[in-house]
Amino acid sequence: MSQIRKTATVPKQFCVACGACANVCRKGAISIYKGSFAQVETSLCVGCKLCENACPASIIYMEENRS
Repeated sequence: MSQIRKTATVPKQFCVACGACANVCRKGAISIYKGSFAQVETSLCVGCKLCENACPASIIYMEENRS
């Protein structure tokens, strides 16, 4: 039986690659891809919402994922 958990999602078209989310992520789940946008490694994300709260553009949101 699969579990549903929430992980961070960053719409890359709105991301300004400031790095605020990556700086607060305690699990190292977020990195800035080629200086263009934040990328989330969903297998590392625990859904703590630190990145969501740190994003100055308020574009990060939690999305349900099956694991």
